[in-house]
Amino acid sequence: MKTVQAYKKENGKWKYISENNTLKNPLVLVFGNRYLLENDEVIEDIRAEFPYEHLVFGSTSGEIADTNVLDKSITVTAIEFEKSSFVIKRANILDYNKDAAELGKILYDEMPKDNLKHLFVLSEGSFVNGSSLIAGLEDDLYKNVCITGGMCGDDARFEKTLASYKQNPKEGEVILMGFYGDTLDISFASVGGWQPFGPERLITKSNGNVLYEIDGQPALDLYKKYLGDKAVQLPQASLLYPLNVTIPGKEKPVVRTILNIDNDKQSMILAGDAPEESHVQLMMATVDAIAEGASKAALYAMHNRKSMPQLALLISCVGRKLVMNQRVEEEIEQVKEMVGDTTTITGFYSYGEMAPFVNTTSCELHNQTMTLTLISE
Repeated sequence: MKTVQAYKKENGKWKYISENNTLKNPLVLVFGNRYLLENDEVIEDIRAEFPYEHLVFGSTSGEIADTNVLDKSITVTAIEFEKSSFVIKRANILDYNKDAAELGKILYDEMPKDNLKHLFVLSEGSFVNGSSLIAGLEDDLYKNVCITGGMCGDDARFEKTLASYKQNPKEGEVILMGFYGDTLDISFASVGGWQPFGPERLITKSNGNVLYEIDGQPALDLYKKYLGDKAVQLPQASLLYPLNVTIPGKEKPVVRTILNIDNDKQSMILAGDAPEESHVQLMMATVDAIAEGASKAALYAMHNRKSMPQLALLISCVGRKLVMNQRVEEEIEQVKEMVGDTTTITGFYSYGEMAPFVNTTSCELHNQTMTLTLISE
């Protein structure tokens, strides 16, 4: 594997983290600020600097390049696979009446299955139900294939997110990347570091990822009471106080962030499903706990690997970034200590992370976690 990595701040020049070598048919991951990805001149500049075919774009809530956490920037990581290969498929949720499960099924059906080792998904993050998308992708999934990935971000604005493959970035896109090859060594992990607090309550009315009632009371009204003065800052304020949701039949709880609110219906739109009869609690975290969570995620991802990773794809939640503030790079540094100095690190801050729990293979939608996908050939 060969990689080339560079970044560009708003109105700045390209700065290379690696040597600027010419690569053969690379996968090019372009993560950037939404406003920059909407700028045609910026896109033209990216295409001129990286004149390759397989460009994948995603908007973020912060860009990761090596141990740098950047804002209002574009990061580019070009990856040449020397012993393995990749296939990329795309679809737009707006063409499927926002039915994420159906889109997921079709995307996976289109993916060649022979020698498929892993799937990485980059999804629109504003209105796609991540849980439904995963359910569609896994509907007929080969037994030994796992899924990781993340949902695009838009800083803490929650206005719209962008993604694309080959085309200029646009709303509604879901990109699925399949990795193939006998020598591929791919591992992953996802850990949070947040702690539940307050009374555990019961979800009494919901529909998919829309939460209407908790303990028979309007969900939004109850949540606003907990937030107090910070309620006027919703949905951004919810990033500091996500929900810990224990779904019936599931052994481990998942964390859910609020993507939007509906004051008329007193409901909250979450990043993933929160079924009725689920138990729910508020959560909070400290900077040290979040950094420790990143370290644990890296430790779990490195466990039982056959080789040192050459590439680390990091998807971390925007809520973690807001809590850590000026210390945000500490969680990336924790990861680097585990994966080693020779590993190319890229990724972004997201509206949702996708990965199985430790020692499982079925993918889950997470919020407020550090999710790693480690790849080597």
